Amino acid sequence: MAHFAKLNQENIVIAVHVVHNNELLVDGVEDEQKGIDFLNNLYKTNDTWKQTSYNTRGGVHVLGGTPLRKNYAGIGYTYDETRDAFIAPQPYNSWILNEDTCIWEAPVAYPNDGKRYDWNEETTSWVELA
Repeated sequence: MAHFAKLNQENIVIAVHVVHNNELLVDGVEDEQKGIDFLNNLYKTNDTWKQTSYNTRGGVHVLGGTPLRKNYAGIGYTYDETRDAFIAPQPYNSWILNEDTCIWEAPVAYPNDGKRYDWNEETTSWVELA
């Protein structure tokens, strides 16, 4: 199944729809535009759609396939045309966008001691959960 993100005028994802792969095929090869045309014909609209891969995270396809647009799109994500990437909303003001993965990262690495932590934005540190 193919997934398509519907974008508003600010390139914010407002919906994600699933389209059967058969609707994308042109001579046996998937064609994104065919999926876009299918959705606009189905809904009688002229919306902006971008294909997204359920199996892509941080620019890596988890099943070894070809990654698509850095990350799977979710509602509220932004489509960045320059990076051709879907980017989640920034979780905290102190977090920095990794330009390679298009994933937000804390300014301090998550502790690697097997314990569970939550981010404290006031102290910009990880706080162990009880």
